[in-house]
Amino acid sequence: MSTPSMAPLVKMEGLHKSYGGGAVKVLQGLDIEMKAGDRVVVIGPSGGGKSTLLRVLMGLEKIDRGSVTFGGKPYISTNGNGKTDIDAKVRRSIGMVFQHYTLFPHLDVIGNLILAPMKVRGEKKAAAQERAMGLLTRFGLAQKANFYPAQLSGGQKQRVAIARALMLDPKLMLFDEVTSALDPELVAEVEQVILQLAKQDMPMVIVTHDMWFAKNIASRVIFCAGGVVVEDGPPEQVLGSPKEERTREFIERVFHIKH
Repeated sequence: MSTPSMAPLVKMEGLHKSYGGGAVKVLQGLDIEMKAGDRVVVIGPSGGGKSTLLRVLMGLEKIDRGSVTFGGKPYISTNGNGKTDIDAKVRRSIGMVFQHYTLFPHLDVIGNLILAPMKVRGEKKAAAQERAMGLLTRFGLAQKANFYPAQLSGGQKQRVAIARALMLDPKLMLFDEVTSALDPELVAEVEQVILQLAKQDMPMVIVTHDMWFAKNIASRVIFCAGGVVVEDGPPEQVLGSPKEERTREFIERVFHIKH
């Protein structure tokens, strides 16, 4: 017997996305469902549609056709004129952290955090600052509240970017290669913050090439290639003993693991 908790948080059906007037097909009928408790890690070759998928989910990219529902309600769809309809209210319940931080360089750390709540939700400055300091303290950044992005390390910038996304109380977090631009010694501090969110049951979709991170955070791993889902399962299966030959070849090539 189904319960509301078993209903999909996100349901993507038949997503198609191309560039150059259809010359470059990136998503080709992609179907993914995720439940509220899922931590989905998406892996796959470059050009396989991973980052495009996240940008579509965030409402940053239009689709050629297909649909996305969020919490059982329409979120993204295409109408008869080939235009993409995106529900802005639903989009505000999704947070995204990018590879290259995207912090506002002219604002200090706390200014970066309070801008969206004040602009989007009309939150009072004092209340926003109090919540921001709570997040910065939680992430070990309270002493950096009045620093500017240029004064921070890459790891600190990325932790600030995560805190900023959390200021709008998202129901889903998207992480796009958030450690790939960091020096190796800074990767762990960012991954620990995301693992902390995972322990608090924050639903998330993560694109990463870090297998250790994927194995430790994922409840599901999805291998995408050619704009479709090739394999989808628990991390120990997809990363440890993949069923599909394309997945196996990718794992062996990227992670240097022999099956």
